[in-house]
Amino acid sequence: MIAIGCDHGGYELKLFLEKHLDEQGISYKDLGCDSTDSVDYPEYGRAVAKAVADGTCEKGIVICSTGIGISIAANKVPGIRAALCTNTMMAKLTREHNDANVLALGGYIVGPQLAAAIMDTFISTEFSGGERHVRRVGKIENV
Repeated sequence: MIAIGCDHGGYELKLFLEKHLDEQGISYKDLGCDSTDSVDYPEYGRAVAKAVADGTCEKGIVICSTGIGISIAANKVPGIRAALCTNTMMAKLTREHNDANVLALGGYIVGPQLAAAIMDTFISTEFSGGERHVRRVGKIENV
């Protein structure tokens, strides 16, 4: 299951991505927000990150206007490696090399079709498990 959350700047993109997930038969848990009314992104970044960190969800997707603030908030939760991606190569490599477990997107930065392709890549790409990547992820966890 995928946890997904956004602030008002990511609301429209979240709706598009949820429809895309529905079409693919991928289950998700919507952790808000529920409109374009102004809200504080740290609440939603934290909610998604906690759902991933506690094992309720396998991966997470967080969306704000730029993807920056909500990724910073998500990364405050121990065990979370949130990565802001603006193309599919970034999504592929952050999964393979960093074992990122939360994808951050900017609702004002990437269009819906590109966001869906980035999300698909993030969800479908496995961590490489290579020795150097395992070592580096371990060092990230100990920072």
